[in-house]
Amino acid sequence: MSDRKLEQLKDLFQGMERALIAYSGGVDSTLVAKIAYDVLGDRALAITAVSPSLLPEELIDAQTQSAQIGIKHELVETHEMDNPDYTSNPINRCYFCKSELHDTLKPLALQRGYSYVIDGVNADDLQDYRPGIQAAKERGARSPLAEIGVSKAEVREISRSLCLAWWDKPAQPCLSSRFPYGEAITVTKLQRVGRAEIYLRKLGYQNLRVRSAQDTAKIELPAEDITAFVRDVDLPQLVKAFQDLGFVYVTLDLEGYRSGKLNQVLQ
Repeated sequence: MSDRKLEQLKDLFQGMERALIAYSGGVDSTLVAKIAYDVLGDRALAITAVSPSLLPEELIDAQTQSAQIGIKHELVETHEMDNPDYTSNPINRCYFCKSELHDTLKPLALQRGYSYVIDGVNADDLQDYRPGIQAAKERGARSPLAEIGVSKAEVREISRSLCLAWWDKPAQPCLSSRFPYGEAITVTKLQRVGRAEIYLRKLGYQNLRVRSAQDTAKIELPAEDITAFVRDVDLPQLVKAFQDLGFVYVTLDLEGYRSGKLNQVLQ
């Protein structure tokens, strides 16, 4: 199945003269960038949007991965933090984020002569509440993975078959997704939650979230990791580290990590 879909993705890019990839460095957009480069060569360009909602470590990953692929890679700044419709964190916050992204990329693509702006939306994303997808569509972006029906699991399978070292990289949506709807987002809060997640990754935990609610940090780990985490981690030291970052309270979500958990309030 994945071999057939890989060929379909290649065929899709064969029909494009030039393509500009909205490239976050995540496993989805990196696979898209890889296939685009394999088919189009120098007629493909990957662009990463840099803003406070992107961890510096994620930017380094994006640069490293694009260099390994061989695709041309550039950076642009986006300014969603200047938009109160975004920073007030409404339930459609992602719409304003992607609007800013594609309002930046589309004129650039037209100026440079790129026929298409391509993103990494996959088929599973269409089943979740993702208002940003609407913003991208309104601006003419295309989503090859979703068009072909490639699921997240198939993205990883295809990436592994292409010997991409990051095929199992954990999902890392923008840091604004760590805050409950309605809580204002600031640069300070974004940096605080980002540093907290990096602290946990240095302890060896990769698939995780630190959800932030006012002065409280709530750690989400896979349910099967919780017992060992409580047993093995120096919890007083962890609490002190989080408090040094600006949190007052540190909690552990006993349900465990689940992608999109904050969207359950919408149900």
